[in-house]
Amino acid sequence: MKQKQQKKKKGRSVQELMGIKTFTKYGLSTNKGELLFYLVAPTNISVLSHINIEIKIHHLMMVLSALPDIEIVCTDSSECFDDNKAYLTERLEVEENGKVRKLIKKDIDFLDTIQVEMATARQFFFVARIKGQKEKQVFETANRIESKIAGEGFEVHRLKKPEIKRILALYFEASMQGEAMPDIDGEQFYEVTDDEDEE
Repeated sequence: MKQKQQKKKKGRSVQELMGIKTFTKYGLSTNKGELLFYLVAPTNISVLSHINIEIKIHHLMMVLSALPDIEIVCTDSSECFDDNKAYLTERLEVEENGKVRKLIKKDIDFLDTIQVEMATARQFFFVARIKGQKEKQVFETANRIESKIAGEGFEVHRLKKPEIKRILALYFEASMQGEAMPDIDGEQFYEVTDDEDEE
C-alpha cells in the first residue's frame, strides 16, 4: 500500500503540484476554478494631490465592493538577478587571473545597474476566480468584470494566453520569454505527421 502511494507521488507532474490544469479561452483552468487575469496600470500617487489620492482609494473601494471575490496580485515585471550576482561574487573570490577578475567585476556592476533600473518595475493584477460556468457565461463575466474596473477609472485589460504564460514564467523564474514557451513541455521537439496519425 505504501509503495503504491509513493509511486503515485513520484508520478505527479509539476503542473499538478501547482494545481494548474490548462489554458482556457479566457484564462487559466486550475483545481480551484478558472482564473481570469486583469492587468491594471499603476498610478503614480506621488504626483497626485491629497484629494485625488482619496478619490483613487474610493474608486478602488468601489471595485472591491462590486467584486468582493476578486484578488489583487503584485509581481515583478522583470527577472531577478540575485542568483546571477551570487554566482559571480563566488567566482570573483576564487578567480586568480587579474583580467578575468576585472571582467567579473564589470558584470557585477552591470547587474547592479539593471537591478536599480528595474527595482520599481512592478505589475498589478486583479484576478477573478470563476467556478462552474459555461464558456458563454465566462465570456460575459469576464467582460462585466473588465467594464466594472475600467468604469472606476482604472486603465485595465484582460490578459491573453501569451501574457499569462509570461507572468507564470517570471513568477517561477523560468524565463523572460514566457510567451514563447510551449503549452506542453517538449512539444516543440515533436511534430505529429499525417502518417503517424494513421498508424
